[in-house]
Amino acid sequence: MKQKPVNKVTNQIEQAVKVLQQGGVIAYPTEAVYGLGCDPENLDAVKKILEIKQREKEKGLILIASNFEQLRNYLKPLDKETEEKLLSAWSQSERAITWLVPVKQEVSVYLKGQFDTLAVRVSNHPVVKDLCDTFGRAIVSTSANISTQEAARTSQQVKEIFNSNVDFIVEGETDINAQPSEIRDALTNKVIRL
Repeated sequence: MKQKPVNKVTNQIEQAVKVLQQGGVIAYPTEAVYGLGCDPENLDAVKKILEIKQREKEKGLILIASNFEQLRNYLKPLDKETEEKLLSAWSQSERAITWLVPVKQEVSVYLKGQFDTLAVRVSNHPVVKDLCDTFGRAIVSTSANISTQEAARTSQQVKEIFNSNVDFIVEGETDINAQPSEIRDALTNKVIRL
């Protein structure tokens, strides 16, 4: 009996998820740039990302998900109107939008930084959706760069910047013409980053 060939993308996602489960750091394509990710529940992995990026923990990190349910455990409950605004923006906007949402007090300072909000995004990028769906929850998402430097837009650039500091790189496409996600405050609508 002939075996079906393994879909390369599916195989990559499964490998990446194993690395996440084992506390590793992965790099993966997002809408505009490559991101570095890990299990947000594994603080050693989160600290490793901050270390290899040379990023201060006070700045906080973004959590990315395939749906809002994957983010709820980190966030204070939102009123219906605010939640609908976020869901609508994520489903209808052509540009990726990251929202700053009031965070539960017990969420680690390594994720929220010095803030009382957490940066969260639901992504429509197929690789991100597959990663989060297969992993079963949100993952850390921070641009694949050394702090203040240009972010990687290809897997090759990730290799050049981080060499062996990243445990697995998911091959995939970014939109080289896209800007990194816009950042807005969920309660005030204030635009933090265009």
